[in-house]
Amino acid sequence: MISNEQFVLIRGLFREARHWGKFIEELEEQFPGVNTLTPDIPGNGQLHNAASPKTIAGMTDALRSQVPVRDQLKLVALSMGGMIAIDWMTRYPEEIASAVLVNTSVRPISPFYQRLRWVIYPQIIKMMFHSAPQRERDILTLSSNKYRHDKKLLDNWKQWQQECPVSTHNARNQLCAAARFSITSKPQQPVLIVTSQTDRLVDYRCGANLAKLWRTDHAMHETAGHDLPLDEPAWLANTIRNWRMNKSTNS
Repeated sequence: MISNEQFVLIRGLFREARHWGKFIEELEEQFPGVNTLTPDIPGNGQLHNAASPKTIAGMTDALRSQVPVRDQLKLVALSMGGMIAIDWMTRYPEEIASAVLVNTSVRPISPFYQRLRWVIYPQIIKMMFHSAPQRERDILTLSSNKYRHDKKLLDNWKQWQQECPVSTHNARNQLCAAARFSITSKPQQPVLIVTSQTDRLVDYRCGANLAKLWRTDHAMHETAGHDLPLDEPAWLANTIRNWRMNKSTNS
């Protein structure tokens, strides 16, 4: 469809580039010739030995340093990654052409009990005391509706965690950065907000309320979990393509 484009994919808490899975393949099928970048947040993935920034702005700057050409970037961001995308769009607007925010929640638009659904608080507390392999099981169970019992996928996640462990200190930095982040203005670039109606981590109304406030485009999947790129990668890639085509037609 469109070549010579540059997508930057931004993951959320404790996740790394490999967690994008099949979504990268699906996105590149919809956008032949696209250049897809998957930088890691310091403290995660290939940068697991680095210190995680204590602010979303610090994470933004760390990701920018990994992108060689920062011009007309198209961001696709999940969860906390959406906060980074919003910060990037507002502080460096000349670098970003558009953004797709997936299952993102931000202050002060949504209350804390929707940003992290109150019904899972007991599970989150228990997870803090689990071993690293058990935490990977917890994360998969909470974030995926389609693959929550997939042993092969879980084994991969456990292996990645062993290879690139997220330290307790870095996990705390990331959690605090996400909790403190608050939006102050609306980005001027085109934005598509995507939500999962059956997200068990973040109430879908967080994204819906943000789309309503910003008067921007909103798409919702009825059955996917919080990790929508994992559960429905083809649907998400196709949704992005259709949105981009519609924007091009109406511009």
